[in-house]
Amino acid sequence: MRIPWKLVGLAGAAGVAATGVAVVRKRRAHEDLTPQELRERLRRRLAEVPSVQAQADPPPAA
Repeated sequence: MRIPWKLVGLAGAAGVAATGVAVVRKRRAHEDLTPQELRERLRRRLAEVPSVQAQADPPPAA
């Protein structure tokens, strides 16, 4: 059975185009934010994450 190389090429091109569309949509959401709004969101997310230092320190031995 012969592989229809034209179809393989078209499927690859469609995949690349779909990936580009997804990237553009995701990037567009970030462009709508002002720098101040973006800073606030990042600080809020950082505050939600437990401290890395607290996780690294072993509990004191009893």
